[in-house]
Amino acid sequence: MAPSLTPHFLSEAEVISPSVYPIKSKPSPSPGIEPNESYSSRHPYRWSIVWRNVLAFAYLHLGASYAVYLMFFNQVQLKTILYMLFVGFISGEGVTAGAHRLWAHRTYSAKWPLRLILMLANSMAFQNHLYEWVRDHRVHHKFTDTDADPHNSRRGFFFSHMGWLMVRKHPDVKRRGATVDLSDLEKDWVVMFQKKYYLILMPICCFLIPPLIPWYFWSEKWTNAWYVFHKNWETLCALLRYTVSLHGTWLVNSAAHIWGMRPYDKHISSSENSSVAFLAFGEGWHNYHHTFPWDYKAAELGNYRLNLTTAIIDMFAWIGWAYDLKTASPEMVSRRVARTGDGTRHGHSHENQVWGWNDEDLTEEDRMLAE
Repeated sequence: MAPSLTPHFLSEAEVISPSVYPIKSKPSPSPGIEPNESYSSRHPYRWSIVWRNVLAFAYLHLGASYAVYLMFFNQVQLKTILYMLFVGFISGEGVTAGAHRLWAHRTYSAKWPLRLILMLANSMAFQNHLYEWVRDHRVHHKFTDTDADPHNSRRGFFFSHMGWLMVRKHPDVKRRGATVDLSDLEKDWVVMFQKKYYLILMPICCFLIPPLIPWYFWSEKWTNAWYVFHKNWETLCALLRYTVSLHGTWLVNSAAHIWGMRPYDKHISSSENSSVAFLAFGEGWHNYHHTFPWDYKAAELGNYRLNLTTAIIDMFAWIGWAYDLKTASPEMVSRRVARTGDGTRHGHSHENQVWGWNDEDLTEEDRMLAE
């Protein structure tokens, strides 16, 4: 996944701006540059730190830390904490079920009421408008772990986690990103409506409506001060929720590309990471997802325990709002596992192992080789 922030908040990390680069679904490559030629092969690339973004992230984390302090030492109401978790889940589904599985990968289709709900939830998540999020994510899948990958995991955990938002993007991201087809998004009025009015929708959905509810319905503390300097519901329901949800998404870009098993394709960096799956509502089964990116489940699992997003999609399919759910057949998965897997599809097994030299299960061939 490839979250960013709004153009007015962390814009300098972006090298593709809708105001500068007009929408083009299938533009031709830049003159004088071969389609498969890297910018790095022609020019040296140096990181350029975007200090405004660095300061913004420092502020977010200080504010979220203060929210934790309020939660444990200043008697924030339990219902407010539970409400924060609920809002975090809704905004997370705007990313996972919406931006990721619906719009980025087209793993299923949705009627306009569901698309509208997911768009508003995505606005609440504050990870940039759908058009930009999907563009970056499709580039990530097309050019994983290359200079064109916005959060290339070969540059280390911190870079792929959040460092990529603190520096200007590699020029290959701009060049390759301009080749990704986004015509399907341009035909979706929900996506384009959000893109046009994002700077209005995002503050309302992310920072205004969520804290208004606990203030109005159960008299949680209200103050006019901003986030950090007072004991107020805003800190908990906005900064903490937002910061935690960002890290949940970022872990898919970082941890799920570094640590874990690769039962479906051992030749790619994405891995199966149950911890990330828990924190990101099912997005941690990343080796499967990169192998079958068009599968709406983003996993092979047959249950919802570590894949709540699949449960949400199935629920909307049951009422008819989600349809054309695509998934890989067991036969297709088995063939791919046999061809490219690392042998860990069913986990590590310790059955029929030997305990030592005198174990009767130790073969004569092994004994001869040992001698």
